[in-house]
Amino acid sequence: MAGQGIFEVSDSTFEQEVLQSDQPVLVDFWAAWCGPCRALAPLVDEIAAQYDGQLKVMKMDVDRNGATPARYSIRGIPALLLFKGGKVADQIVGYVPKDTIEKSVQRVIGMATEKSPVSTAVNAQ
Repeated sequence: MAGQGIFEVSDSTFEQEVLQSDQPVLVDFWAAWCGPCRALAPLVDEIAAQYDGQLKVMKMDVDRNGATPARYSIRGIPALLLFKGGKVADQIVGYVPKDTIEKSVQRVIGMATEKSPVSTAVNAQ
């Protein structure tokens, strides 16, 4: 169920693809039987295209991968988790309009661009 510019991630590849990513990562936790997940998929595709080069977009099938959803306490799907620097920066649960996802992505991308100079300044002290 991954569209163009969206990649499947599994329990075994999560660490490398998401937690160690240099870019912020949006992970869509979904399942094939989930109607709201299917309804959200085109919006996630649009976000992937819109933020290409600034944001990695990954999908994780919760029926095939149990460890990662359990680790992040995913109890309802669809669930979108935004990761920055290996940590959860934001979380959206359930079907939401595209602008809700966009605001969250912009906030996290903003964090990505704003934090670089700040962390350099802190390290320089």
